[in-house]
Amino acid sequence: MNEDLRNQNQPNQPEQWQAPPPPVDNTPPVESAQMSEVGTLGSIFFEPGATFEDLRRKPRFLLAGLIMVALFAAFIVAFNSKLGFERIARERLEASSFYQNQSPEQKAKTLEQQTSPIVKGITYTVAPLAFLVTLLIGGLIYWLGANAMGGSATFLRGLAVWVYSGFPPFVVSMLANLLVLFLKSPDDIDIAASQNGLVQASPAFFMNAKAAPVLNAILGTFDLFLIWGWILAAIGLRIVGKISTGAAWAIVLLVALFNVTVRVITAYFQSS
Repeated sequence: MNEDLRNQNQPNQPEQWQAPPPPVDNTPPVESAQMSEVGTLGSIFFEPGATFEDLRRKPRFLLAGLIMVALFAAFIVAFNSKLGFERIARERLEASSFYQNQSPEQKAKTLEQQTSPIVKGITYTVAPLAFLVTLLIGGLIYWLGANAMGGSATFLRGLAVWVYSGFPPFVVSMLANLLVLFLKSPDDIDIAASQNGLVQASPAFFMNAKAAPVLNAILGTFDLFLIWGWILAAIGLRIVGKISTGAAWAIVLLVALFNVTVRVITAYFQSS
């Protein structure tokens, strides 16, 4: 009884201070790549699914993109060197009705302008740069397309899908073109038919590009190398962009439709 009274008369003891618990970190852990960048260059040929899974963890595109630009520039230099810049310019001009309606003096002046050192320099420098810009635009399209379909992609991931989906068919076709260019006589090469490359794996191979340029451009879209790239792009967008297979193919086919439209319009104006 007395002890209870003493406890009531004693002042309340202050509570011992305790530090608040640390804040919970809800940030997902950053995944590290399981393949080297050199390793992805080979695995994309044989294990595209695993390669795109790794590109989802860490997007990479620099080495593959530089190889593609270098091969493109090498083919331009080799093609113009073997066939002759003047011959290429003349044959392309002769396919234009505007050039055909010119007087001999005007034709000579036009040909001289098209084979000037300035035009040659532009051809050898602007074309690879334009190819590089195309890669960047393609990455932007895939980034926006994947997000529009409800996915979760970044620009770098979209660029990785664009570069790596085009890398295998581009490398194989470009090496085949360089081999044919090396083995074939310049006199046996049809410049008009080789607008889209010396090696063609499409129905356009059996057509005369000069006689029906628009139809040739349409049929040239159904190229095995292009279809290979479409399949890889659909796989990459599904995995990297985290979207459905149908949504991935919708993006790929829309890009392909835009590509064939540009080719048809270009062929029409070149012929007319």
